[in-house]
Amino acid sequence: MANEEDDPIIQEIDVFLARSLLEKLYLFQYPIRPASMTYDDVTHLSAKIKPKQQKVELEMAIDTLNPNYCRSKGEQIALNVDGTCTDETSTYSSKLMDKQTFCSSQAASNVSRYAAAVYKKGELHLTPLHGILQLRPSFTYLDKADAKHREREAANEGGDSSQDEAEDDVKQITVRFSRPETEQARQRRVQSYEFLQKRQAEEHWVHLHYYGLKDSRSEHERQYLFSQGHGLAENTELIKSPSEYLMMLMPPSVEEENDKPMAPSNVLSMAQLRTLPLADQIKILMKNVKVMPFANLLSLLGSGTDATAVLRCVQQVALLVQGNWVVKSDVLYPKDTSSPHSGVPAEVLCRGRDFVMWKFTQDRWVVRKEVAAVTKLCPEDVKDFLEHMSVARINKGWEFMLPYDEDFVKKHPDIVQRQQMLWMGIQAKLEKVYNLLKEHLTPKKQEAQSAHQLLVSGEQRVNMAKAKVKQNYGQLEKEFQKQKAEMKSNDTSARTDVPNVRVKEEPVSAEEPMDTSTHEGLNNGLVNGLHTAQGSMDPVNGHLPGGCIDRVAQELKAFVSSTFKKQFVLTLSELKRLFNLHLASLPPGHTLFSGISDKMLQDMVLDTGCKQILVPFPPQTAASPDELKVYALWEAGDTYDQHRQVLLEIFSKNYRVRRNVIQNQLSQECGEDLNKQEVDRVLK
Repeated sequence: MANEEDDPIIQEIDVFLARSLLEKLYLFQYPIRPASMTYDDVTHLSAKIKPKQQKVELEMAIDTLNPNYCRSKGEQIALNVDGTCTDETSTYSSKLMDKQTFCSSQAASNVSRYAAAVYKKGELHLTPLHGILQLRPSFTYLDKADAKHREREAANEGGDSSQDEAEDDVKQITVRFSRPETEQARQRRVQSYEFLQKRQAEEHWVHLHYYGLKDSRSEHERQYLFSQGHGLAENTELIKSPSEYLMMLMPPSVEEENDKPMAPSNVLSMAQLRTLPLADQIKILMKNVKVMPFANLLSLLGSGTDATAVLRCVQQVALLVQGNWVVKSDVLYPKDTSSPHSGVPAEVLCRGRDFVMWKFTQDRWVVRKEVAAVTKLCPEDVKDFLEHMSVARINKGWEFMLPYDEDFVKKHPDIVQRQQMLWMGIQAKLEKVYNLLKEHLTPKKQEAQSAHQLLVSGEQRVNMAKAKVKQNYGQLEKEFQKQKAEMKSNDTSARTDVPNVRVKEEPVSAEEPMDTSTHEGLNNGLVNGLHTAQGSMDPVNGHLPGGCIDRVAQELKAFVSSTFKKQFVLTLSELKRLFNLHLASLPPGHTLFSGISDKMLQDMVLDTGCKQILVPFPPQTAASPDELKVYALWEAGDTYDQHRQVLLEIFSKNYRVRRNVIQNQLSQECGEDLNKQEVDRVLK
């Protein structure tokens, strides 16, 4: 109170709000005025405006008679811009730079707090400003001078060429047809900087009339800066309480946003992201990152976020692959969209990407050609799938980009189990759609993939295989003879009532009985080699009766002999497949249903005059062990036995041989020249 008494009110001024020039009044901020320039020279001033952009161009006169004006420089600029000729299109008709153009730019985007004030007879009249424009010199005349200079140079260079040469100068024109524009593409185009610049350039200039400071029209317009009615009823905006009036004078501070370049539609700042619901935050993060460990996802969502809620939300938009979360395909490829590369619909893209994700649940490595062969999609789409979640390695394939997250798997076994069940359902769908083979469903051993590939010659592989066979042959032969003697000793005490005998499954070697699970549809109700509809055999001292063993051996030998006389060369895998087909054709209760192990089948192949061919396959082959075991009939009793033996010796040294090498080797070993038909018959 004491301070207020020391500072008394000297005068009270009435404040009025003028509305006549509302949304029409602009404030122009001029640069520092040169001494040679006059702002009120009416005869040499013009103006034009683009109302929507609030853009103004003013053309002001330069006093060429001022002692500070350099006349020689003005003449040189006019000559560079207009040249020697003078016409209506000339910028400087007086052959002298006698005017200067100013172009405006917005000084502030928010001018609601600014007003123009006029004080008259103890009254303050305020008119709100509609815009504040800063005027800066425009140097477009320099661009015009450069264009004139280039035109003169081009004219001088092309002056010597004849008219005929000019007519013969034919240019190739490329015609392009634009594809139909989608709604998303149209929105991106409308928001682009190039489109906005084009829109601004299309707006026409509106030419204005300039009136000087002392002109009668200016005096008339200046009267609109005063409030037309002084009654308080017409100025209700000023009838406010002290606190409201103070709030109007000093509103809460709001950061004035400067003109920023428009960000792409798919960019969202972290501050904006955290204003969204948790489910939307996780969806946007997974859609942009595509592959993320759970720990990283929690850190991006900020401290204090409930991990249980995050787990519940992330399962809606992502799937678990090797302990890491990978965004679902239908999130990246929504319904009614298509591939930008091939135009394939989103449903097909989702199936193809799900196949890639499923392959990474089986192994850390995926081969691009295998994915393309199964999904039948274009290479660009397949590459997009792989780049979402893996990294290309030279001469190896595509490796999953993140390491296996053991911590998450150990902490959340229930989530892992639930995700495994989801993947089983996805696998079942993929098997129906793509008709997946067994080789696609069986995961490759990671050790074989990660091991360093050693280069070993064919001779070295053959020698290593022979040494291993010699080392194991003696022991295997002793075991076989011992088991054979035991079976013969039990022959005398065996019962001959075969239909009432049950076979006890007891393999004669460490190897398991032959797997027939892949041909269940051909076995007609066979379970472990026995027909479920027939009576079973009872064991006698744990072995088959001697007569039954002999019949089994005879039947098996007959099958092997007839098969190799037709095929000559077979892998163990193919032989087992043919044997299963043979079993399916036999009547129920046949002796071969007693159970044939892999070793019994291989021993019978060797007893029928066949030999195992140690083909040196490359170490990185994807073939199964049964496909690497190759057996061939050594002697068939025909005229081509010697030729076949030479051919098999060739393939025991190399798994891939040229035809001319085979023909030369056959001619040298057999002592006769074989024609093409004979060589083809041997090869077949």
